[in-house]
Amino acid sequence: MSKIAVVYWSGTGNTQKMAEAVAEGVKAAGSEADVIFSDSFSANDVSNYDAFAFGCPAMGSENLEEGSFDPMFASVEGSLSGKKVGLFGSYGWGDQTWMHDWESRVQGDGAQLVEAGITCLNEPDDTVLEACKELGGKLAA
Repeated sequence: MSKIAVVYWSGTGNTQKMAEAVAEGVKAAGSEADVIFSDSFSANDVSNYDAFAFGCPAMGSENLEEGSFDPMFASVEGSLSGKKVGLFGSYGWGDQTWMHDWESRVQGDGAQLVEAGITCLNEPDDTVLEACKELGGKLAA
């Protein structure tokens, strides 16, 4: 049984709903999921997990949240090589540039991106939540 960290930041609750759906998919696939707010995760925690789902909404000019999430993510990047990673997040404007940039960043770290990042405009609907559950299943496989 694998252990998956679902690490997220959410300001409105939209990305949190996506994180919970990813964890639900992990558990349905028979693995263990820890849902962790980004303030409570660091590079010291990486060795405790087999795979990772990271969730962050687009902020400002389509960036990762800069106060908590991006510093945490920068601290774990050097430990992701060879690890399975999934990305997700919501946005309220723009053309999803933040997700495309983030995908490139993860691949540049040598991580195995299990699929394209899952995004939704504002609140996730049932289709997006189902995609998040499927992501959890892929990370657990």
